Order: sequence, then C-alpha cells, then structure tokens
Amino acid sequence: PSDPLFQSTFDHARACDPVVADDETAYVTLRDGSTCEGFDNQLELIYVSNVLAPTLIAVHKMDNPHGLALDGNILYVCEGDFGFKVLDVSERGKAKELANEKNLVSTDVIAFPDDRILVVGKKGISQYDVTNPKKMKLLSQITVNNPTR
Repeated sequence: PSDPLFQSTFDHARACDPVVADDETAYVTLRDGSTCEGFDNQLELIYVSNVLAPTLIAVHKMDNPHGLALDGNILYVCEGDFGFKVLDVSERGKAKELANEKNLVSTDVIAFPDDRILVVGKKGISQYDVTNPKKMKLLSQITVNNPTR
C-alpha cells in the first residue's frame, strides 16, 4: 500500500456517474445534463476480469441514467424523470430489459441481499420487494415534501 504500482487504465468519456461491478463486468452510466460534462446517455459494460486489459464489450442507450445497483444478475438503473429500469445482465455483454417503471422518478437505488431495494427520488424513499424483478411490489414509502421557496 505504501508503493502502489500502475496496472492498467480504461479510457472513455469522463463523468461523475456511478460504477458497479462484479468479478467480470463493470457497469458504468454516463449522462448528459450533469455538472461534470455533457455526454450521451448510456450504460457501458466493461470486461474487467483481466484487470490488466479492461475492454468495452457493449454500450446500451439510456434515457438519463443516474444511480445504479447490482444484485447478482439483476441491474437496477435509475433514469431520473424518465423512471426506473430493471435489467437482466446474466449474459455477459448484454443487458435485457425486464421492467421499465416510467412513473417512478428515481435518482439512486440500494439493493439488499433479501430481494429488497430502496429507491430514492424527488418524492422520497420507497422500499420494493423484487422477488420477481419484472413486477416490483411496493412495501413502504417515506414521503418528502419539498417546501416552495
């Protein structure tokens, strides 16, 4: 730790959006309209099993991705005002859409190992049962009222 050695790099558009990964694949969202820089709205899948040679394996068009979470083969992606997407990423290099909750304004998500997720949006925090990722079930909600200024 006192003398780290450079291993590799992966060049792509720079942004301040999140990254999640498992042992083989990193999932990176890039979005426009942020204070970092302007980019296409997309999800990048990067092969990272060989840390010496990370490789872009797929790019998927998104609406306006924000936070994301990975739970096994399920990737949850917040799309801001455009909703919330559930993707099956069991096949490396592919992201198959399982659900698109267009009315769920979302900016961040946390996945728990017991088939629950917490979704944060403009109206508050919502807890969902995702035993069936295609049909999320609302369990509870904490509503936040934004005072007008």
